[in-house]
Amino acid sequence: MTACLLGEVSGLDVYQVDLSSITSKYIGETEKNLEKVFSMAEDKSWILFFDEADALFAKRTETSTANDQFANQNVAYLLQRIESFNGVIILATNFKNNLDEAFFRRFESVINFKLPDVTQRLALWESGFSKRSSLEESVNLAQIAKSHDLSAAAIMNAIRFSSLKAICANRTVILSKDINEGIQQQLGAHKQDNGLGRF
Repeated sequence: MTACLLGEVSGLDVYQVDLSSITSKYIGETEKNLEKVFSMAEDKSWILFFDEADALFAKRTETSTANDQFANQNVAYLLQRIESFNGVIILATNFKNNLDEAFFRRFESVINFKLPDVTQRLALWESGFSKRSSLEESVNLAQIAKSHDLSAAAIMNAIRFSSLKAICANRTVILSKDINEGIQQQLGAHKQDNGLGRF
């Protein structure tokens, strides 16, 4: 969401780098794929957005296997390449401590996003549903915001889930049970997390 807002405010295009299509088990292929992305974005005034960045920008380890050497090679390439890149790069991660410390010396800003408070959660719930839909009478957004300590992304996912349930049932009314199911999905996803598409 922040990457999209920065792109809108600055008038720059934002491209999310799809890690699944970039990374490869074959030696040298990941760097080759990344180089294509960086070369394509060079001098274009693009914002490159890497979500779940810890998967690619991970800490280097002592080399004991070929896999370790391969992973360290990727990190060394990225350290050199982001330093020479003339555009904007945004990394997002829930696991900041898993990033190699050398990257932090190259970052201009590190922003920690706290979970929204009750007032902010309520604002997200109230503004997230389509104007073409309505809420079942029993839905109490203030109580939902107070009871569920969710991130902004989780709230939006729960809203999308309940809205899609209504669309699939050919309804314009969002049901309380669908919102609750969406919330439970997000709470489950949060527990699990802890144990180049354009925007």
